[in-house]
Amino acid sequence: MSSAATRTTGQDHLWSVDDHLEDILATVRPLEPIELQLLDAQGCVLVEDVTVPVSLPPFDNSSMDGYAVRVADVAGASEEYPAVLTVVGDVAAGQVEQPHVGPGQAARIMTGAPLPPGAEAVVPVEWTDGGLGEGPVSGMRAHSAAPEGASGQVHVHRPAEARAHVRAMGSDVKAGDRALEAGTVLGPPQIGLLAAIGRGTVRVRPRPRVVVLSTGSELVQPDEELGAGQIYDSNSFALCAAARDAGAIAYRVGAVADDAETLRATIEDQLIRADLLVTTGGVSVGAYDVVKEALSSVGDEDEAGSGIEFRKLAMQPGKPQGFGSIGPDHTPLLALPGNPVSSYVSFEVFVRPAIRTLMGLKDVHRPTTRATLNADKALTSPSGRRQFLRGTYADGEVTPVGGAGSHLIAALAHADALIVVPEDDTSVEPGAEVEVVLLG
Repeated sequence: MSSAATRTTGQDHLWSVDDHLEDILATVRPLEPIELQLLDAQGCVLVEDVTVPVSLPPFDNSSMDGYAVRVADVAGASEEYPAVLTVVGDVAAGQVEQPHVGPGQAARIMTGAPLPPGAEAVVPVEWTDGGLGEGPVSGMRAHSAAPEGASGQVHVHRPAEARAHVRAMGSDVKAGDRALEAGTVLGPPQIGLLAAIGRGTVRVRPRPRVVVLSTGSELVQPDEELGAGQIYDSNSFALCAAARDAGAIAYRVGAVADDAETLRATIEDQLIRADLLVTTGGVSVGAYDVVKEALSSVGDEDEAGSGIEFRKLAMQPGKPQGFGSIGPDHTPLLALPGNPVSSYVSFEVFVRPAIRTLMGLKDVHRPTTRATLNADKALTSPSGRRQFLRGTYADGEVTPVGGAGSHLIAALAHADALIVVPEDDTSVEPGAEVEVVLLG
């Protein structure tokens, strides 16, 4: 990021949303890969292809509880003329030694157990008398309660084709196949697949550690009693939750009072656990906007390239913004405005893509679509500003929620989309097609 001299001149220029985002993403770099245990890697992004070392399943196995048989022995079997076979033993999942199934024989087999030598198919237990000689049964008795079920005779009432109810070795994935591609986000199914092919660790980019802090002497923590002129701190909670939703490990810092030295010290203390710092409040032009006061020179004594630049953007809400890097590791910092809607919209437009970039994802943006505006009257927008309005999206239509005020957090809680009004449009009529950013 630019030097202190450049930081001051940047305040007089009205930056576009796209240029500001481009500067952020050009500065933020994906985190270095590390090797993690499977459960620790949940939510992380793979940095290399994973190849299957052993086929899944690793052997032919039964998909049913029943009897492993030879096809010829059950050909033409029916309830009136069942095939009568000699049971030569049990085959359970995980069993090492297996009986051989010869002509006129069957082995009682459990789901997931290896197909024993000599057997060609599995008939479900429901197609048999279960060895009881009393017609079709609905299941097997527990081996511990009736060990005699592994011997004697069984009547089979239906024929079976070759390989019936047999899961073939490698029918899921074969040894040498690519199980997962680099760039895959590891969720529960991917973690399960890695475990199934024997991978205990995996090389990934770690989830970014994001520290969120809000500023303002008027802020009080939830559950505390409000005094005169005080409000509850909602921004740090919303942004911390948004950072987690984006894939980060987020830490929330209690609200910092309007004191530049306290804020500077708090930020410096948080650097040890931050891959990205996000502040909210104190970036406008007021006499008590301490984020600008605290951070305008925070990088001066650092190595070249550090520092925070404060800008005015051609957007509504979210005109005042700050971005740069601080500390010896040049930790990125994004300073957002303090109004609740402004801070959340700014997060979606700027911070979320930065988090996704740190994760190493290729697509860092929310999905967008085109929708028909469902409104009672035209939407107005200031000339030269890209406006983001809250809305609800369904079935190709988007309906505005609440007004344009940047303090209307209740309306934000009911929105699942942002309606984007371009810089050159000052009015959007009902029924017009608009761009929509999908939030959920």
